[in-house]
Amino acid sequence: MSTASVLILRAAGINCDEETAHAFRLAGAARVDPVHINAFIQGRRSLSEYDVLVLSGGFSYGDDLSGGKVLANEMQCKLMDDVESFIGEGKLILGICNGFQVLVKMGLLPQTKPGGRRQEATVFYNDSGKFECRWVHLRRNPDSPCVFTRDMPETIYIPVANGEGKVMLASEDVRERLGSGGHVALRYVNPPWVGGGAAEYPWSPNGSIDAIAGICDATGRIFGLMPHPERYTHPTHHPRWTREGCKEPDGLHIFRNAVEYARGIR
Repeated sequence: MSTASVLILRAAGINCDEETAHAFRLAGAARVDPVHINAFIQGRRSLSEYDVLVLSGGFSYGDDLSGGKVLANEMQCKLMDDVESFIGEGKLILGICNGFQVLVKMGLLPQTKPGGRRQEATVFYNDSGKFECRWVHLRRNPDSPCVFTRDMPETIYIPVANGEGKVMLASEDVRERLGSGGHVALRYVNPPWVGGGAAEYPWSPNGSIDAIAGICDATGRIFGLMPHPERYTHPTHHPRWTREGCKEPDGLHIFRNAVEYARGIR
């Protein structure tokens, strides 16, 4: 059986790299390496060594210009040729929370028009004006080509933790292409006891347009989401596990799908 090799890209301020690496190991990845970005900039390591590139959560470079912007600029200016080669080889890219912000600001997501890397969206301050940390319900879009959400349950329950999580789009044209192309892979929804349906605050924690929680590109191989699937990879992570019993952790689905796909790349 082919193996899956995963790179967890590290940089100053990122603080979810170990949890994300642990999630990929649980999912069966044979090789999971947290490596600092400088190793690639200086040519000591190569992205081509890996099947999956992961930008994990945290506050890269302190989010000093805005969430993920500095790391996005660094990757665009110093690693973009390598990133494009990585994508061209049919490999996977995953961005979680801060990593999602990076992918959006690099123009890798949602890229609703083929060719070029024009920024079509951004991730802005939450409508509440504060850091939002809670568990949320997400609904999978069955029409999305997203590799990471394949065969998942219709709804999943995982934590979110961000101050800049509001997805905003550059134009109505982008919004239309986003919907028609299946780019929206996950949306916030109200919990069953509220009646389900389109999420309202606090179940939509940031005010994202169309309750967007996760986006993929047209190939489904580049995926970013604001919630943290790596924070629900053990049954006892669930806030009500003592009352409701241990359940299959919803977050693991995303990592297992990535590992299964990556095994077929080489």
